[in-house]
Amino acid sequence: MNITSLYKASLLSLCISAGSSVTAQPLKVLSIDSKAAGVAVQPTMWGVFFEDINLGADGGLYAEMIKNRSFEFDTPFMGWSEMKELRGKGAYLVHNTGSIERKANRHYVRLEATESSGYGIVNEGFRGLGLKKDMQYNFSVKARQVGVSKVGLRVELLDDTGQLLGSAEIQPAGNEWTEYKATLSSKATVMKARVQVRLTGPGIVDLDMLSLFPQDTWKQRPGGLRADMVQLLADMKPGFLRFPGGCIVEGRTLDERFQWKKTIGKPEDRELIINRWNVEFKHRLTPDYFQSFGLGFFEYFQLAEDIGAEALPILNCGMACQYNTGEVVPMDQLDPYIQDALDLIEFANGPADSPWGRRRAEMGHPAPFNMKMLGVGNENWGPQYIERVKAFTKVLKERYPEIKLVNSGGTDPDGAKFEFLNGALRVMDADIIDEHYYRPPAWFFANAGRYDNYKRGNTKVFAGEYAAQSKTIASSENRNTWYCALSEAAFMTGLERNADVVTMASYAPLFAHADGWQWTPDMIWVNNLKAYGTPNYQVQKLFSLNKGTRTVPLLSDGRPLEGQDSLYASAVLDERKKVLIMKLVNGGGVSQRVSLQVKGTRAGTRYTQTVLSAAPEALNSFDNPEQVSPVSQELRATGPAMNVTLKPYSFNVISVPI
Repeated sequence: MNITSLYKASLLSLCISAGSSVTAQPLKVLSIDSKAAGVAVQPTMWGVFFEDINLGADGGLYAEMIKNRSFEFDTPFMGWSEMKELRGKGAYLVHNTGSIERKANRHYVRLEATESSGYGIVNEGFRGLGLKKDMQYNFSVKARQVGVSKVGLRVELLDDTGQLLGSAEIQPAGNEWTEYKATLSSKATVMKARVQVRLTGPGIVDLDMLSLFPQDTWKQRPGGLRADMVQLLADMKPGFLRFPGGCIVEGRTLDERFQWKKTIGKPEDRELIINRWNVEFKHRLTPDYFQSFGLGFFEYFQLAEDIGAEALPILNCGMACQYNTGEVVPMDQLDPYIQDALDLIEFANGPADSPWGRRRAEMGHPAPFNMKMLGVGNENWGPQYIERVKAFTKVLKERYPEIKLVNSGGTDPDGAKFEFLNGALRVMDADIIDEHYYRPPAWFFANAGRYDNYKRGNTKVFAGEYAAQSKTIASSENRNTWYCALSEAAFMTGLERNADVVTMASYAPLFAHADGWQWTPDMIWVNNLKAYGTPNYQVQKLFSLNKGTRTVPLLSDGRPLEGQDSLYASAVLDERKKVLIMKLVNGGGVSQRVSLQVKGTRAGTRYTQTVLSAAPEALNSFDNPEQVSPVSQELRATGPAMNVTLKPYSFNVISVPI
């Protein structure tokens, strides 16, 4: 049976059960001993995974509003056009300096106006520019006059009908490259505006690095990140931030792999490359998708620090994506890749007077970032991966034994590739194996007990990428339905119950632009003005905000609750806050009554029940971003147990002071 059929069959059975009875099931007794010895829940248990897919960085988290700001796309004028009303009164010419020294920024544009009415060019932004009424925007450009020209520049914000929303004047002086800045304000809120730059009269001016940022970036950092998107992450209080991916770590070819050293320093010195999701899916071709690396490794580390998360960078291990070219670097040429890993550790953790620590300090962060984990490869498999990861492990462990290494478990949670990797890595006594699960909801419900009998030992599991697929993997018809999120919640109770095996988990992908996505489903959706969390986000957030410090047994008839009568459960104790937290999923279509028998409970005990519940096909949206969102109420026990009603298709968090 295929994924679609499994989903439809499981959903149909739930609907039949819902239609056959609307009365609650008999009271089910659950026993919880908050004093029983459990295992530690790592602070990193629930985190976030970032990849530059779906316009996640440029056009998304990175708040730059001008696309192809330095004319370095493969088609140098992509994203730009001439002002229609001034066409023929001037001309543009893209210059390629061919400079080896300026490899990251070889192109610039020359504008020449031949009449007093001027001449100009227009940038379309990333699916338009989202402007907010009365918001201030910072514009900057590198410019120089050509010859004896003294013409001025006018920067203008326009709505989608061409109406002027705001403007500013700039007067370049001299024949040397100089940066000029201006501030503009928009007099209206517009989803898809444009920005144009024009000469105010006859003359010739060279332009490069044209940039526009809103002033309300995260922490008001110039050239920073989009605040509403970061806030959604900060609200989760994630334990870790994995970056920069994902398949872009590998690249379609090794030449297109992510190289962290090219993503630090001044923005104009960061070498742009094509994004590997540019042409990956024929049904979602995105020829204008490039990586400017304005969001680079320094910014990733800074973001992790800002939101209180441990940084988990992933590096290429000498292998390109095996679904694409499958290129590998010969083993006798692997040393530069390993050196990149050593240098990254120094960049993150070294003193400010070390070579790479000095680069970090020069960017504004003298103190170390205190990185504790590093990933070697992403979704790689086969003997060639094990051969390379062994070489990385030998060198990195000799030099930095305290750094935990995350190793690829491949693309699937089972099958020959997975079994080979899992066996080989455990023989190596690997620190962490990264397992991925893109499966239908039925799989997540069925695998809530996956780790109950998993091999215990030094090697831990990172549930690095998971998302229930409402249709099938990579289908453009996948949706972030409540039923998908509910199945993930059921699976996550099994991850939490086995915190001695699973030390980290993260949904993937993280962000998607409504007009520029390649892959669905995704946890957070954005357009040029708004961002909202899906039902999946709400589930991830509730787990993360209620992670606790150690597990507590929650049993039904002496067994973990992992699907009996469509119920799933786990429990943790937060020893700092002195709160017992129980998570219960009702995956069925009828209400269920459970009796939570917690030692020490007596009549009058206060507890809080937070509920996520909706129809299986319910979705959040830009118009209704909280259709599926948690509702909390304070309750009192009427006796020595807490008798709780679990709504149909619901995820419940019960918090009891201990």
